[in-house]
Amino acid sequence: MNLHEYETNKQQMKQRRSFPPLFASLTGAIVGSVATLYLAPVIGMGGIIPITESVEKEQTAIVEQSESAENTISLQKTSTNPTSMVNAIENVTEAVVGVINIQQQTNYFSQGPQSSQEQGNEQESGTGSGVIFKKSGGSAYIVTNNHVIEGASKVEISLSTGERIAAEIVGADPLTDLAVLKIESKYATKAADFGDSSSLRIGEQVAAIGNPLGLDLSSTVTQGIVSSADRTIPVSTSGGEWDLNVIQTDAAINPGNSGGALINSAGQVIGINSLKIAEDGVEGLGFAIPSQDVKPIIEDLLQYGEVKRPYLGVGLQSLSDFPSAVQEQLNLPEDTQGGVIVTSVEPSSPAAKAGFQIKDLITTVNGTKVNSIGELRKYIYTEAKIGEQIKVELYRDGKKINVSVKMSEKGM
Repeated sequence: MNLHEYETNKQQMKQRRSFPPLFASLTGAIVGSVATLYLAPVIGMGGIIPITESVEKEQTAIVEQSESAENTISLQKTSTNPTSMVNAIENVTEAVVGVINIQQQTNYFSQGPQSSQEQGNEQESGTGSGVIFKKSGGSAYIVTNNHVIEGASKVEISLSTGERIAAEIVGADPLTDLAVLKIESKYATKAADFGDSSSLRIGEQVAAIGNPLGLDLSSTVTQGIVSSADRTIPVSTSGGEWDLNVIQTDAAINPGNSGGALINSAGQVIGINSLKIAEDGVEGLGFAIPSQDVKPIIEDLLQYGEVKRPYLGVGLQSLSDFPSAVQEQLNLPEDTQGGVIVTSVEPSSPAAKAGFQIKDLITTVNGTKVNSIGELRKYIYTEAKIGEQIKVELYRDGKKINVSVKMSEKGM
């Protein structure tokens, strides 16, 4: 073979071994993509992250409840992860129970000297929801709304298994619409943790768990967002007028959801569902009592069976509730707007000792203006303390005067 033939054969063999340019570029892209997919989960800022650690970061936050005093409720540091709501719901569902209000019905047509048990029969008056929040010794404790159990001759709990058991009322507070019940701890498979509602943000994901429209729809879950983290709504309760602090959400809350849990995506209870505006054309307005307000109420109910509050000892009526003809009889200055009228003074009460009189118009307490009964109660019950002297500004027969009154506990 001469030199020319050798060079020709060498060039042909080289061409057969090489890849076409297009095929070579495709091969490089595929190899590069595979490398990227393989390395992406494990390469991060500052070096290589183990794959197991990456997976763990996607799991739902698990909160361990620390040991606390006997009647103290812990608010866990709020931790949210928008991808973990399903796990959060599963974590709380077993702690949400049904609450059945059973009342004695009187038989007005019975004859003879029968006992009250024979003269009437017990019937279910209504149902609601509740949340198991604590297990201690042989007992487990449930928080619900006061209106769910109000007027009950006895209360039963419907567990997530469908079993019904008797419950004892530990204490109730009509004003804040909260109550605490007790059952045997063997029936409580799960106790929910409370999160700190003060750190909620508008738009944060939440879910409402309860029994809308009765026990047939038990453990129903509806999801939404926090529409407002801080609303104040005036409500009428069996304990009187009250300005209730609430979380507003668009998660569906219907009759029967009352007393159920509003949870965040970490599976923490950040509110107790309480009421819903149900009017024609109104949708997506659900409300829950924030956990930061629930905490001190249920702690008092656990310890005392009632809520300890400062006591003034007067009957009250908002000035705006009186017709103008009655207001004129008070000889108030023309520019007077708002305030609360004293309609009665209880003997030996702090108000009586301070010299309060019927027809006094209370306008400010410790420099804070009060326009309604709800505002006056809210200030005294949340800002004043038992044993504290407060300064009340009022009008008496058209003259402005200042009165100092020492707060005490009712019955003291």
